[in-house]
Order: sequence, then C-alpha cells, then structure tokens
Amino acid sequence: MTSSVPLSLTAEVDPRLLEVLVCPVTHGPLTYDRKAGELISKGAKLAYPIRDGVPIMLPEEARELG
Repeated sequence: MTSSVPLSLTAEVDPRLLEVLVCPVTHGPLTYDRKAGELISKGAKLAYPIRDGVPIMLPEEARELG
C-alpha cells in the first residue's frame, strides 16, 4: 500500500536543526509550518521548502508570501 501524501510532507525535521536555522536573507527566526512542509520567514516574506526532511535554505527555491 502506498500513501498519497508526498514524502516531503511526511518526513520530520530534527527539532535541534530547527533551533539553529535562521533565514539566510534576514538572519531572523523561522517558523515551522508542518502542514505545508515549509519554514516561514516573516521578515523576508519567504517560505523555504522541506524536501525529504531536509530544509532547502536557498532564497531562489523559496516561495514568496503575499
């Protein structure tokens, strides 16, 4: 049986990693959005994707927030 939920949304990020990560643009804090599988930078208005449990901290890979 295979799951219809993408692996990127089911893979957990190590909580210790979340404590030390900061936005590469603003160097400010990030908020973990578990449902969306993203790390949110309110200061930069960017959402960094998490793929297979690995945060992709490249501004060019981030989604712009409205």
